Amino acid sequence: MTDVVRLTLVSHAMTDAMAATRFPDDEPLNALGRRQAQAGAVELFRGASHLTGPEQRARQTAGLLGLAAAADPLLADLDCGRWRGKRLQDVPPGDLTVWLTDPARAPHGGESILDLMQRVGGWLASLTDNTSPAVAVTHPAVIRAAILRSLDAPPKSFWRLDIAPASRIVLHFRSGRWTLSL
Repeated sequence: MTDVVRLTLVSHAMTDAMAATRFPDDEPLNALGRRQAQAGAVELFRGASHLTGPEQRARQTAGLLGLAAAADPLLADLDCGRWRGKRLQDVPPGDLTVWLTDPARAPHGGESILDLMQRVGGWLASLTDNTSPAVAVTHPAVIRAAILRSLDAPPKSFWRLDIAPASRIVLHFRSGRWTLSL
């Protein structure tokens, strides 16, 4: 039998920035987000290694889920550079269009989608030697990148995946490849 790695990716819960369609910064969960995370606490995660993105919202979600998670910089949110904390309508429309249509570009001065996918791909590869289950509380962008990497899907598909706050995605690594479990 082939060894299998089980990875559960948990999206951080709701923040005021998400509710107001602002680019993320290092904001905490809002009241709804705290309720979402508390409601999601389950025993499913016992026996797994627990990881989290370094941002406050990811660490707070992990804590409310009852996870003693170690922060991993490779699980950090997409770096939106100069756009951090800004509303979508405050970004020049031409720059926003470039960012949403060209995964290699980062007009905000931060990280491109391709850079994020490479970072997340390296992190996924680092998990394949250990058959212990893992839980990672992270960001919608990181989860999108992980899904695209697992499916060998093109980076241009990045914005076609909606990841809800406090949602869970399960990936398995077996026979040399990641699969998505729905």
